Amino acid sequence: MLRSLRVGTGLTAEEVAQRLGCSRSKISRLETGQRGASRVDILQLCELYQVGEKHRSRLTELAAEGRQRGWWRPLSLPYSDYIGLESAAASISDYGLAIVPGLLQTPDYARAILRAGNPELASEIVEERVQARIDRRALLRSRKAPRFEAVLDESVLHRVVESPAVMLAQLELLLDMSEWPNVTIRVVPYTASTVPAGVNKFVILKFERPGMDDIVQIEELAGHQFIAERKIVDLYETTFRTLASLSADPAASRTMIRTQIDTFDPKIR
Repeated sequence: MLRSLRVGTGLTAEEVAQRLGCSRSKISRLETGQRGASRVDILQLCELYQVGEKHRSRLTELAAEGRQRGWWRPLSLPYSDYIGLESAAASISDYGLAIVPGLLQTPDYARAILRAGNPELASEIVEERVQARIDRRALLRSRKAPRFEAVLDESVLHRVVESPAVMLAQLELLLDMSEWPNVTIRVVPYTASTVPAGVNKFVILKFERPGMDDIVQIEELAGHQFIAERKIVDLYETTFRTLASLSADPAASRTMIRTQIDTFDPKIR
């Protein structure tokens, strides 16, 4: 919002910095969220940009929220920026070709995935990240819970992660969460038509707050990237809807999960 207001006045970041008597890097950090904005910062910028009282109050409110320390900040998580966005989203659309989405994972499943992804992680770091995934799930039960829609490839149901017992517990959690009112789980069956090429894992976050652009997070081997460019977000939204159309409906997807649960040895059920 600050960047949009500045651009609307025709001022450069350097010109704003000169008028306020601060560094250009401070203005840049305020606009990119790398630095929390104080009430004084907001008032000075609003005065410079001639912002009305309504927008001024909203900016002050957002700045106050931004200074609140999220529960995840003290943790050594490589994706803390994502958790912050996830916690503010009105809807989350998650597609995964190979694994169950993080918000739907059991502790044992998450532990196995983390170890497989980075065998050199210290045990305490693994446990910290496992707990973070469990804590994140509370978002889906919160007062302002987002709408969560996951599309899974059928192979995710069949791939036994760690052990049959671990996988059985994971499938049972999937089945349980598929009944939550704000959660939709769809499975792309093997019999579906060809899925869009080159798509492995991405999440679309949509926001209802003024000034917050929708974002797609793309996960890659070397990390992840956030893209807010409308054209790119629209492309991934279209891709997600295509994948959803190839999927079984929620009821049929639950049947697929139940069927896979029934394949496990009764001794571990």
